[in-house]
Amino acid sequence: MKVKCPKCAKESLWDGNPYRPFCSKRCKIMDLAAWAKEEYIIEGAVNEEDDNNLISNNDDRDL
Repeated sequence: MKVKCPKCAKESLWDGNPYRPFCSKRCKIMDLAAWAKEEYIIEGAVNEEDDNNLISNNDDRDL
C-alpha cells in the first residue's frame, strides 16, 4: 500500500518502511523539530487551574 508522507506529500510504501507514516528519516526528524519549536498547536480550552497545578507540582520535585 502506498501512502502520502504527512511532511512532504511524497508517496511511499507503508509496508517495510521504518519511518512510516513519513517517507524518510529526514521527514520524520523535520516533523519532530517542528513539534520542538512549537510550530504545531493543539486547540483546546485554557484551564488556569490545571496550569497552576502543573506549576506547583513541578516546584515540589527534587532536582
